[in-house]
Amino acid sequence: MANEPLPEALLNGESAAWESFVRRYGGLIIAAVRGLAASPGDVEDLTQEVFVRLCKDGFRLLRNYDPERASVSTWLTIVARSTARDALRRRRADAVPIDAVPEAQLAVDPVEPVQRLKLPEALLSPRQREILAMLYDKEMEVAEIAQALGIDPQTVRSAHHKAMLKLRAHFKADLERER
Repeated sequence: MANEPLPEALLNGESAAWESFVRRYGGLIIAAVRGLAASPGDVEDLTQEVFVRLCKDGFRLLRNYDPERASVSTWLTIVARSTARDALRRRRADAVPIDAVPEAQLAVDPVEPVQRLKLPEALLSPRQREILAMLYDKEMEVAEIAQALGIDPQTVRSAHHKAMLKLRAHFKADLERER
């Protein structure tokens, strides 16, 4: 069984036929572009792009629909996704390359800690203190720390995890005492 051609009233630009078409296939088009959109606002913009493309130049694209090749749903999904991809490519092409942005615009004011935390001496083991200092003060990677200390990377991760649990418990207790 062949697919039905689009109604002649739609191809002639009759507003009632267009409104019926939008109501019937709007959800399909939204679903087709949703996977490509970065945000809900993008979904709306891309859906609008698809509808504009469909009615552009006297509904030229809709006139090219061939019911022998695909159903309207399949064809619209393909048109919607390709239109959305084209629109997203154009947006990226319009974006200014980061190399062209003056460095002064990208600069961030340095933020210095107000004060270092003073932890009870017995709270963390010397190994845990050393690993935290290497991770956070020296900004070393786990593999670097493991190599520097001559231990397995999993041991570094485990010591870090245990230290964080102790710190959370300590500061949670402090908060509760202050209340």
